[in-house]
Amino acid sequence: MRAIYSLVAIVLVVAVGMVGMHTFEGLSYLDSFYFMAMLATGEGPAYTPVTVGGKLFAGILSFVAVGTVITAVLFLFGPFFGSVIRLGLERVEEEAEKEKEKIEKGD
Repeated sequence: MRAIYSLVAIVLVVAVGMVGMHTFEGLSYLDSFYFMAMLATGEGPAYTPVTVGGKLFAGILSFVAVGTVITAVLFLFGPFFGSVIRLGLERVEEEAEKEKEKIEKGD
């Protein structure tokens, strides 16, 4: 379900961006998709908007799109990262306990 939610969030933001750039800048839907793909992945837009509305829309959407992609990736892989961190901390605690025992024995 996490993968579906993440994908839906990204598709929704890209769709809104495509419609907005088509409306404000008159780009084709293919060019709008390419613009949004570059914007959402942090590569930077492949096209510089020329209208005031297009510039404002692209500026606001850049924050939303990048935030959505980062959030979707973290939401998708969060449980994995959490388990890796938890296992790492358990390993550190085990090693610390071994060292503590060595010190107490006087080795």
